[in-house]
Amino acid sequence: MKSLDTLVSRLSKLPGIGRKSALRIAYHLLRTDSSFCAALAESIAGLRDKVKTCPDCGSYTEEYPCPLCADPSRDRTLICVVEQPQDIEALESTGEYRGIYHVLGGVISPLEGIGPQDLSIGRLLDRIKTLKTQELILATNPTVEGDTTALYLVKLLENLNIKVSRLALGLPVGGDLEYADRLTLTRSLRGRTLLTDR
Repeated sequence: MKSLDTLVSRLSKLPGIGRKSALRIAYHLLRTDSSFCAALAESIAGLRDKVKTCPDCGSYTEEYPCPLCADPSRDRTLICVVEQPQDIEALESTGEYRGIYHVLGGVISPLEGIGPQDLSIGRLLDRIKTLKTQELILATNPTVEGDTTALYLVKLLENLNIKVSRLALGLPVGGDLEYADRLTLTRSLRGRTLLTDR
């Protein structure tokens, strides 16, 4: 069936969806009410037209600026730098952070031809000066590229007289030491928390 094969092929190009998952979704859509399929198609078709990037932080939004940037209760002297817009969702789900965000749009990756000029670092520097930022939290992923990007930003900001911190790295809650990789254990030991003053 050509139509089914085409749909499965397209669905399997989505992240985290292999051929089996794509087939399962396609068969589900065939069994589902046609009004649901039409609404789903309309949502997908209109997504790129309705959702844009916030001109301030770079996150996805339908409003300008985005609700987080527009929120007057957010601490504008604190900026959390993330790689992609979806990282904001993860941090917001904790309910712990009350500052604003800045999306880099990726990480420095020489192998993929991505340099600092390809990221929104210039816009970040402008925001730091305009907002009189006191602390920058680097929340890039704990990968070689994420670490490289974080180190680049630390060097770039060393003369700006602002505090630069990095998210703590280490063992996940509920994890077992025996299953942790060597790099995670190394970072856990180096970033250990002091429990007593002695």
